[in-house]
Amino acid sequence: MTTLIDQIIIPSETLLTFVFSMFLAIVLGTAIALIYRHTHRGLNYESSFLPTLVVLSPIVTLVMFFIQGDLVLSLGLVGSLSIIRFRTPIKDTRDMAFLFWTIAIGLGIGTQNWTIAVLATLILGALMLVFYLIKYGRPIHAEYILIISGERRFDDTPMKTLADMGGIDVQLRSREQEGDRYEIIFELRFDKTKLSSIDDTVHLLQAAEGVHKVSLLAPQLALPM
Repeated sequence: MTTLIDQIIIPSETLLTFVFSMFLAIVLGTAIALIYRHTHRGLNYESSFLPTLVVLSPIVTLVMFFIQGDLVLSLGLVGSLSIIRFRTPIKDTRDMAFLFWTIAIGLGIGTQNWTIAVLATLILGALMLVFYLIKYGRPIHAEYILIISGERRFDDTPMKTLADMGGIDVQLRSREQEGDRYEIIFELRFDKTKLSSIDDTVHLLQAAEGVHKVSLLAPQLALPM
């Protein structure tokens, strides 16, 4: 009976350590989620990803409190995790980095390395903000797919003028002809400062005789051909 009571009653020092660790893990997980949301560059992100970042650190912290040097329990945990299969694909490697970040913070807090966990969050958070502010990793050149469809003879004078400009690479990707109707696809690669020249060319093509439609698509939005 005494042994059972000893197992139920948690020492106050251990309880305070656990509560503080869980609270710190939630705070740092929330900070990581806020940094992710602020530095996200895409059009949108999974709404469930932010809560995942918040709860992942305290979950890992809880796991570390459970094992606490117990070799048998840690081996059993590894075996159980090997059974779990994550079927949600992670499309952005940046999301993977944030997941590892939250897991590492949970491991640090769970082993009571509180100071290191806080410093690591501050350093990595500052690094992510610097990358976001200097636009690190963003492409210097813009790439677009130009689709021209119409009938009769296609006047390629605007495209030749565009190709003769410096800093603009124009490549013919495909040409389909069916009777008088045609569809021509060009691949454009240019410095972003040349975007006004591209717009002028698109307007000239739209005004050309026989041209029905001119579409300018980003490569990630274009259909595979």
